[in-house]
Amino acid sequence: MSSSKHNKVLRRLALSVLQPGFVGTQAPDWVLRAIGDGLSSVALFTRNISSPDQVSRLTAQLRAENPALIVAVDEEAGDVTRMESATGSSRPGNFALGAVDDTELTEAVARDLGRQLHAAGVNLDYAPSVDVNSNPDNPVIGVRSFGVDASVVSRHTTAWIRGLQSAGVGACAKHFPGHGDVAVDSHHGLPSYDAGIDEIIAQALPPFRAALDAGVRAVMSGHLLVPAYDPDLPATLSPRILNDLLRKELGFDGLIVTDAIEMGAVADRYGIGGAAVKAIAAGADAICVGGENADEATAELLVGALVDAVASGDLAEGRLAEAADRVRDFAGWSTHLAQAVPADPVSGDIGFVAARRAIRLSGSVHESLPLAAPPHVVELVPATNLAIAKETPWGVGAPLRERLPGTTFVRVHHEDWTTRPAVLEEHALAPASGRPVVVVVRDAARHAWMGRALADLTTARPDAIVVEMGLPGAAAPGAVQIFTHGATAASGVAAAEVLAGPR
Repeated sequence: MSSSKHNKVLRRLALSVLQPGFVGTQAPDWVLRAIGDGLSSVALFTRNISSPDQVSRLTAQLRAENPALIVAVDEEAGDVTRMESATGSSRPGNFALGAVDDTELTEAVARDLGRQLHAAGVNLDYAPSVDVNSNPDNPVIGVRSFGVDASVVSRHTTAWIRGLQSAGVGACAKHFPGHGDVAVDSHHGLPSYDAGIDEIIAQALPPFRAALDAGVRAVMSGHLLVPAYDPDLPATLSPRILNDLLRKELGFDGLIVTDAIEMGAVADRYGIGGAAVKAIAAGADAICVGGENADEATAELLVGALVDAVASGDLAEGRLAEAADRVRDFAGWSTHLAQAVPADPVSGDIGFVAARRAIRLSGSVHESLPLAAPPHVVELVPATNLAIAKETPWGVGAPLRERLPGTTFVRVHHEDWTTRPAVLEEHALAPASGRPVVVVVRDAARHAWMGRALADLTTARPDAIVVEMGLPGAAAPGAVQIFTHGATAASGVAAAEVLAGPR
């Protein structure tokens, strides 16, 4: 084979292992050209989505170039939502489903999501998160997990995957080998999971074994150091973790896709191109990119890095070809799965049913609820991690005002609290004079400023009703505590219904 022909073969192989994002609600020309040249997958993010019909048109445009194209989306149907980023998810997330602990409900919610994605032309969902959130200070998983107990997470992992795939969409269990017991956000730095092998086997791996048993055909690697298996390389770049543990020990023969390769945990150390090469060499089959770097130049940089690595001997051509084969196998399986399932309607209600069932109450409920008059709602707003779109709405004030006209609400951010000493008095307490007050928090136990602000408010107003929309911490002050186990739109509506009472 001539050198030019060989380079074309290598370029095609390199393109086939990328799962890039792009900008726009229509496919740009460079993506369409790349599909013709061998690109086998694309990833959709919030910026690509304006409505279900628009996504259907977009996926049809993409598949006109390749009917077996893998179209992926990062849709957890919880706080992390792309399909409903503009409105907030109409389904509760994993932690709420784990709190209810009804696997039939979890399967029904995931099936309903699968119908929505199937109708939109998506055939790979980067979900569910099967991490066991055993560290309450975890800044990036939290309510994205089904819970803090491996057995709970395992059984809901099984139910969620069965539900999604029964609707014709391939699931992807993440973030291998478990991102739940860390205290660093891998978007920005390199977390370390420092447990011993026995603890990892007992705590982090059971949900992944459950996912494999449930028929998952894709697993996403996590950008975290696991010294018990590899003291030097993050899991995404570690042959010991991807090949020895996931392939050989757990017996997984499907698609290994990386978490976004531009994340700081790997890109800061090796560069995007270097991280991609190391990931494929370690045993990954597909490189997710484009959450932040979504242009043609990034795709070409990665293609060039992979081709050059083969030429230099840093990446075996056979390993790149094997990865491309696994991508092709997944494309064939997911295309067949989608074609085998009719496009059933989305129920539109099961998510709200689930969110209502996830509500938990404590305190003087019968004395305080439903509210006797329209309240003033104070929402304490944390900074969220990059997995949660900043534009995604959350809270209780807006849905409560729909049910109790006259409800007012204010949002207080960390900066407000630190730079304006009178902000709580002026914007929270004074407007609530002579009225009920509702304080809404999100992971108050994990944000010191929020905990202090909450204590100040409930000291001034012991009759305050506190709504926690993140992980429940220690018992909060206040007359009544409402726990939603997530901050989706459905969870906000469920809390508002409890506050307002029957219509």
